[in-house]
Amino acid sequence: MNVQAMLKSGALFAVNHSGGKDSQAMTLLLRAMVPPDQLVVIHAPLGRVEWPGTVEHIQDTIGDLPLVMAPVASGKSLLDRIRERGMFPGPGFRWCTSDFKRGPIERELRRYLKANPRFGGRIVNCLGERADESPDRAKKPDWHLNTRNSKAGRQWYDWLPIHQWTEAAVFGFIADHGQVPHWAYAAGMSRLSCSFCIYGSRRDLRTASKLRPELYREYCDLEVEINHTLSPSQIPLAMICEGGEPTHEQLSLHDWK
Repeated sequence: MNVQAMLKSGALFAVNHSGGKDSQAMTLLLRAMVPPDQLVVIHAPLGRVEWPGTVEHIQDTIGDLPLVMAPVASGKSLLDRIRERGMFPGPGFRWCTSDFKRGPIERELRRYLKANPRFGGRIVNCLGERADESPDRAKKPDWHLNTRNSKAGRQWYDWLPIHQWTEAAVFGFIADHGQVPHWAYAAGMSRLSCSFCIYGSRRDLRTASKLRPELYREYCDLEVEINHTLSPSQIPLAMICEGGEPTHEQLSLHDWK
């Protein structure tokens, strides 16, 4: 099966929407390709760590498409889980994505398919990941069968519709359709995920600290409390955001604590 075959079969096309530029551009693209009765938008809300206005931005830019929310089942926040684990997520152990995004989204999509038998259990899960974001994303196939979710009568494909797009193409596509990206980009952010992300550049973290000072202080306090840093560099967030280069000794969490 390919995209066209799934489209003709009447499959559900689910648009994963974070509120970011890539999700927004992908939604605009799919609205031009897929009949509206085969489209649903799904968002995993992140509570306080999410940029303010994210859900409203999604609602304002998807037209009349249905929006499904996929909250974490436990009701616990990301900061709650970091405190429980005693550590922040990291590149080698990115549990934040599986626990707070992918897992809840897949759960709600399974429910949506079951509640809407007209799709025959067929689904194309659309993700706004682009190759030039990282080497790992560059290696991902644009289209593949998700065998883990293709069970219990489901036929589930994952699709990256804008995988080969550049960042400039994304922003240009949004502008060409008379829309604007989430306000955080104009405020200086280069990406829209959690306000403070383990993959955030120093510039993004510094910008976020100015835009969300109360949340910034909460992250700084949590680093001290659990003796672990948000940044995989092991440099405390306060040092990244407030200037000054740490000494070799300060790079040790036990020393700076």
